Amino acid sequence: MKIIDPETGERVFPKRQPKTGAFGEDMKKINKELRDDDPIMVNAQKEGESEMSPMDPPEAYDKSTAIGLDYEHANHFIQNLVDEHKEVKEELKLFDEALIRFKETHYAFNSEVADAFNKFYTYFDNHILPHNEKEEHYYFRILHKRLIESGEHGNGSEERTAIDVMEDDHIKFIQLGSLSFNLFGLAHRLRDPESRFLTWDLAYNTARELVELLRLHIFREDETLFPLSQQLLTEEDFRIINENA
Repeated sequence: MKIIDPETGERVFPKRQPKTGAFGEDMKKINKELRDDDPIMVNAQKEGESEMSPMDPPEAYDKSTAIGLDYEHANHFIQNLVDEHKEVKEELKLFDEALIRFKETHYAFNSEVADAFNKFYTYFDNHILPHNEKEEHYYFRILHKRLIESGEHGNGSEERTAIDVMEDDHIKFIQLGSLSFNLFGLAHRLRDPESRFLTWDLAYNTARELVELLRLHIFREDETLFPLSQQLLTEEDFRIINENA
């Protein structure tokens, strides 16, 4: 499956978007479809050798086709992003566990749930969003240029690269984070039990979609984008990036 159409330069979206009314096994199926239908990991043929390409992805989370990052020899900027990802993944794990417990109790909202949700959304605002901004500031701009120079882009009127997909994800994070946070707050204030339950359910599924997209985004960056950075960015590129980080 393609994430960018080489002819038009447009992103190819997943075949199916998660539905808000899903329960149990449906949610597992949707999460699997999100992983399978929206990857960035790639496997293209170049100069007779099997090589990763951000324009032609295989199955999501497929370690066998990942480039893999040599962390010890990576630039300090890349190492720092990887370290921050480790912390994000731990916070996502705790938030996801809280969401699942919340669903299993049929959306019984109590102080424990409130504290867990507040902790994550505070972390989201104070750490995840600044992390994304740091990537976008100079790193994405310079890597986008190097990807185009290396031929890793669409052939449409706009030369779209994997960076466009990463930035699309960053926008989705803000949308899903804001939507789920506001839905949780709204549900807590609704008096009608049925309306409250339906709003809890919508908030839950939106939050689970956010968690899954964040995990997939991190995998894309750790296993493909960061290794490509080490291959394509020059010492001068990294000097500029580090000075403006």
